[in-house]
Amino acid sequence: QVHLVESGGGLVQAGGSLRLACAASGRTFSSYAMGWFRQAPGKEREFVASISWDGGMVYYADSVKGRFTISRDNARNTMYLQMSSLKPEDTAHYYCAQGRGPWTTAYELGATTSNSYWGQGTQVTVSS
Repeated sequence: QVHLVESGGGLVQAGGSLRLACAASGRTFSSYAMGWFRQAPGKEREFVASISWDGGMVYYADSVKGRFTISRDNARNTMYLQMSSLKPEDTAHYYCAQGRGPWTTAYELGATTSNSYWGQGTQVTVSS
C-alpha cells in the first residue's frame, strides 16, 4: 500500500525559500517516478515538477523553472522540492505524487493527474 507523507510547508514572505519533503513507504521507492503537484483554491491541480526513478530526468512547469529544484534520495525513500524566490502565486496545497507503476515515466507522471498515487499534501502560503 502506497503511503506518501509531505512536510515542510508553511508561511513565507515573497522572495523567501522553503523545502518540501515527501517520505514514501509501502513500495520500493527507487522503482518509481515521483513528482509534485499543487492546487490553489478554486483551481485545478497542476503539475509542478517530476523526477525519474534514478533522478536522471527531471521536468518542471514553466512557472517554476529556475526557481524550484526537485531531487530524491533513494536511500532515504524521500523526495524533495527546494523552492526559492517564492511568489504569492505559488500559494497552494502541494501534493506528492508517485507513479502508479514502475512503467510510469516522470514525463507521463507530470502529464496528467491520472498516473499517480497521492499524499495528503502540505500548505504553502506566500505573503506579499
